[in-house]
Amino acid sequence: MSRVAKNPIAVPSGVEVNLTGDAISIKGPQGTLMQKLVPQISVTHSDGQLRVATANDSRQAHAMSGTTRALLANMILGVTKGFERKLTLVGVGYRAQAQGNKLNLTLGFSHPVEHMMPDGVKVETPTQTEILIKGLDKQVVGQVAADVRAYRKPEPYKGKGVRYSDEVVVRKETKKK
Repeated sequence: MSRVAKNPIAVPSGVEVNLTGDAISIKGPQGTLMQKLVPQISVTHSDGQLRVATANDSRQAHAMSGTTRALLANMILGVTKGFERKLTLVGVGYRAQAQGNKLNLTLGFSHPVEHMMPDGVKVETPTQTEILIKGLDKQVVGQVAADVRAYRKPEPYKGKGVRYSDEVVVRKETKKK
């Protein structure tokens, strides 16, 4: 079994865990998340802890045990605190504006870009050049941030584009005659 899977996951008070056959649902103050479980993995809930164990000794079971444990830990963190990703717009005239579940971007194209947010994901724009994406599911929040960044990735010469707030863009020197 993986070293990650051997560590139990602490379930804080106010979080409700329901195990049903091949799925697990975790309900907390922020909302509810569900995850299907792989048949080679067994999850037990006792005295405020979740434990992941392998049902058999296969290579697949060992690989999935650590993955399942990490997914469950992220679900518990998501329903208690939530996840957020911060994006920054760098470039003259690059702007963002949140309208409900829609993000309007002006990224130097001849047309504005409109990005619809999936269910469970909220978007905020504290300033015109900052985007804050929040949600319960770490995977969905990260995917939405990657999709927004893909509209205009940071280019290496001037650094213009949509980037993560902690991203470092390696700049290239321009061609000399």
